[in-house]
Amino acid sequence: MLGGMRLLTEAEYRATMEPEPIQIGPEDEPPFDFWPYFDEVPEEDLGGHDFSEGSVTYAWHMPRGNRQHVLVNCETPNVFLVLVLDLSTESVLGHYLLDIYGVA
Repeated sequence: MLGGMRLLTEAEYRATMEPEPIQIGPEDEPPFDFWPYFDEVPEEDLGGHDFSEGSVTYAWHMPRGNRQHVLVNCETPNVFLVLVLDLSTESVLGHYLLDIYGVA
């Protein structure tokens, strides 16, 4: 899993999105253990933000691509480290620093 670690470009990240994602509830179990990948994300990919709490408030299922976006919270509101999961291979495709308001 760690061999595929990479920071996705905005275009690559957007390509994994779908028009009608399904929100996953906070009580739902993760499809597989993605935390080892998260723990290895290089510091320079975090944009100076602190994601060490490792909490997830939002996750979205993209049914056509059988992918899931897991948004890991940080100390800055509306900034997330998105892990893009491939559910068919139980692997992490990559990660993306998402700032909802575009000022990360």
